[in-house]
Amino acid sequence: MVAQGFTVDLNKPLVFQVGHLGEDYQEWVHQPIASKEGPRFFESDFWEFLTRNEWWVIPLIWLPVVSWFILMSIRMGLGILSVAVLVAFGILAWTLLEYTLHRFLFHIKTKSYWGNTIHYLLHGCHHKHPMDGLRLVFPPTATAILCIPFWKFIRLISTASTAPALFGGCLLGYVMYDVTHYYVHHGQPTSDIPKSLKKYHLNHHFRIQNKGFGITSSLWDKVFGTLPSTKSAEKSR
Repeated sequence: MVAQGFTVDLNKPLVFQVGHLGEDYQEWVHQPIASKEGPRFFESDFWEFLTRNEWWVIPLIWLPVVSWFILMSIRMGLGILSVAVLVAFGILAWTLLEYTLHRFLFHIKTKSYWGNTIHYLLHGCHHKHPMDGLRLVFPPTATAILCIPFWKFIRLISTASTAPALFGGCLLGYVMYDVTHYYVHHGQPTSDIPKSLKKYHLNHHFRIQNKGFGITSSLWDKVFGTLPSTKSAEKSR
């Protein structure tokens, strides 16, 4: 199904075109188009609708769910301090999951028709159109589906009273990730830490795309040696 010398028509729905690029897909998808106007993905208005989400929908939907899970642990008799520690651990666990998924799944090399197509839907679209504001957060429908096996896994590895707080922490970490991700693309930070985070992430998009996989934090890039070098460090070599 891969077509030799295929050219993507940006004026037509993209999802079922990109698979035809074959081995050329990797080069094409990592040549970003820095426009706030996003492309059309599907001919179907229904499927197209599911791919477009305003950033504020994420905290609106998921923060009440986070609160409910945390309160569940408190109602089961867990102390406030214990709940706080579990929530903090859940956030930390999310940052590791965020890093792992971004590095090993979202940046996997593909060349088959369906491999390219699935990768484009997962992450390639974001690298091709990094400023598309309606495709910067994960669709709530997909999140809800993925939460089911993740909740079952948390229950398997923890006790009945600790599982809700731990899951709530992980979910809170996800909300922080999506909101932060939108902000570093479209926000205009004035203080040093947000400025540094924005520069760090946009560096991943526009300069060194095989490093800098953290979004909310550079912690795991430092731990696993994927922190991109600064321009000043490169000049000193």
